[in-house]
Parts: sequence; structure tokens; C-alpha cells
Amino acid sequence: MINNVVLVGRLTKDPELKHTGNNIAVASFSLAVNRNFKDANGERETDFINCVIWRQQAENLANWAKKGALIGITGRIQTRSYENQQGQLVYVTEVVAENFQMLESRAAREGGNSNSGYNQQQQAPNFARESNQYHNSNPIDISSDDLPF
Repeated sequence: MINNVVLVGRLTKDPELKHTGNNIAVASFSLAVNRNFKDANGERETDFINCVIWRQQAENLANWAKKGALIGITGRIQTRSYENQQGQLVYVTEVVAENFQMLESRAAREGGNSNSGYNQQQQAPNFARESNQYHNSNPIDISSDDLPF
């Protein structure tokens, strides 16, 4: 069975760090993740995905990542249920993050301004096929006899 999740999104608020009765750190957070397509009005929709992370990774996330931070996480989907105060059974689906990675500096998130006296230019990578560094090169002439298969 495979249950793997990879997400890249922005934190909707600061992670909420708590500790269990056994003093194990757990942080809950929500990621805003844009969809890959636009709706009928030409606007991109966003999914807000609830996540949880445990132990040292939870403490690191709470200490370093703040609202609006662009992060990447890897983990798995988990479902659980509990009974609320009204006696109703509530089902929860969330991502249990195993690792996270900060994907931009704080200076980049806050507009690229720094205290060093100059503006840093942040340029997003361009992954379009036309941006290939070899796009002006001539094609390679290889005969089928040279191929290993």
C-alpha cells in the first residue's frame, strides 16, 4: 500500500504548537495550496489543507515558519474520528507531515527588503521548455548503431 503526500503551499496562520500529556510536541497548521487550473472566471482556486506534525519537526516548524511562509511538506493522509460534546461522531482527514522544508527566505517573503542597504532581486525559476539553455544548439547527430539499446 502507498500513502504518500507532497504539498507546497503557504501557511494560513502561525503553526499552533502543543504538547501531549507525555510532553511530545505536536503542531497543527493549514496550508493554502493553489490548484493547477483556473475556474470559469479565469481565477485560480485554492485548497486549504489541514496538517499536523510531531516531535522535533513540530518545534522547528513552530519556531521558524510563520503565517505566509512558503513551505514544502512530505507525509501521509490520515483519517480519525472522535465524539464531540454533543455526542456526535466527527470524522477528520488531515495530512500527517513527516518532514518540512522552508522554500523561501524571510526577506523574500517580506518583499525582498533587507537591512543591508540594498534591494535583493528575487527571480523565480522559469521551468518552461523554451528556457532550456540548449535551445539554440544544433541537434546531435547519432546513428542508431551508437545507441546501447
